[in-house]
Amino acid sequence: MKLFFEKKIQPLLYAIGFTVLLLFRSFGQSHQVFFKRKEILEQMFIAGVGSLFVVSIVSIFTGMIMGLNTGLGLRDFGAEGQIGLLLTITLTREMSPFMTSLILAASVGSAMAAEIGTMKVSEEIDALEVMSISPVRYLVMPRIFGFSIMVPVLCVYSSTLGILGGAIVGHFQLGIDIISYFQDVFYRISSIPGLKDLYVGLLKGYVFGLIISTVSCSQGLRTSGGAIGVGQTTRQAVVTSFLMVIFFGYVLTAIFYK
Repeated sequence: MKLFFEKKIQPLLYAIGFTVLLLFRSFGQSHQVFFKRKEILEQMFIAGVGSLFVVSIVSIFTGMIMGLNTGLGLRDFGAEGQIGLLLTITLTREMSPFMTSLILAASVGSAMAAEIGTMKVSEEIDALEVMSISPVRYLVMPRIFGFSIMVPVLCVYSSTLGILGGAIVGHFQLGIDIISYFQDVFYRISSIPGLKDLYVGLLKGYVFGLIISTVSCSQGLRTSGGAIGVGQTTRQAVVTSFLMVIFFGYVLTAIFYK
């Protein structure tokens, strides 16, 4: 039992504590945002523009697949015209934040962990500390702030493309009137429940962005063991981010829609 605690539980508790403390330390450096605006904008570009192509393709085809499956299922009840309403609810509330976050965790989050991990094993982090330069202010804070800002923006973009993909399938494969489709979409978005779906989706995107960037930076700063350690860090950052996104996605849904 003692061996299990030392090998499994103790490292896990240390990792959780280190990651949470890193997040608070990053927010403690928020007064440096103006001076680090260039680095923050660079991270926003990497997370946003750098991921735009993948997010676009995945979002369109996700909307098309969901629209086709939903429409075929509703056709048995003569209600296939409701796919615009259902897609709007599903994409804005749940699927777009979840899907976008997983894409960014696998692409940007893994690169973030590998970059900081390489700096750690090559003793560049130690060199910063020797020069009295805070790694949190210099490396972590710009990444967390830039990444977490861009994820909600990409969620809106993903929802829009997903709805357009559903419109394409609905019109050309299910024979749904395109005007009626977008009337349902705008009716849902402009309603109070629709606005709530949008706000919850944006909140999820921001929370997921904080989780992915903080976990990736935390894994990078705790890297050891040379090149092999960098590979393990990258894999662990992606796996942990996936699990945290799924868990907090459920928690936020349970809080706002119980």
